[in-house]
Amino acid sequence: MKIGILYICTGKYNIFWKNFYSTCEKFFLPGVEKHYFVFTDCEKIEFENNYNKITKIYQPNLGWPYNTLMRFDMFEKQKRKLSMFEYLFFFNANIIFTQKIFPKEFIPFKNDLLVVMHPGYFSSLKNYLFPLLPFERNIKSTAYIPYWCKSSYYMGGINGGKSNYFLKMIEDINFNIKEDLKNGIIAKWHDESHLNKYLINKNKKVLLPNIFGYPEEKIINETPKIIILNKNKFGGHNKLREK
Repeated sequence: MKIGILYICTGKYNIFWKNFYSTCEKFFLPGVEKHYFVFTDCEKIEFENNYNKITKIYQPNLGWPYNTLMRFDMFEKQKRKLSMFEYLFFFNANIIFTQKIFPKEFIPFKNDLLVVMHPGYFSSLKNYLFPLLPFERNIKSTAYIPYWCKSSYYMGGINGGKSNYFLKMIEDINFNIKEDLKNGIIAKWHDESHLNKYLINKNKKVLLPNIFGYPEEKIINETPKIIILNKNKFGGHNKLREK
């Protein structure tokens, strides 16, 4: 089994790479062949000379919100290389792994795609709360989801799946985002809004619980396997987004 891992660390986000790589190597799918595609504008990143495991791809710092909005465009440009892997997974920059995660827990063997419940909204899955979920409500956007639609809300920072299905998702979402941009529209939560729209009618997907994507600042007694680091400890969103 060959796993491709997609990771973006443009600008100041390169500070997260070392811990991401180290913990991923230690805990994520031990014994499985993993290769990292690192999209960055940094002249040098840790471990970059390990060509057997890391492909460094120059990616200009597009600024906010385009560094996140255009991630599917970044990935689609590498489609030929990515298609050589059986499974592909994307992780946000500020993620670390804290416990071993085995293939049976994470690989969607019998499904096409894998997503994680958004940690901010997993308690909102009651009928009267669905309209409060932060889907894109602009009917002119290709990411539009009506208020009456009942669906979980998925986080944009962790997703993946079988490479052919994941690459099809990348292609379709990239097309939709570019259609929005042609019309002067940016969805409310950027790539995450488009991801949620794409997944509405996809039945063959694995939905993982929040132990596979838990905010650092909310940890009390839980023992998550994947932690989303608190960006405030690194200067906050605005500082990290500076060019």
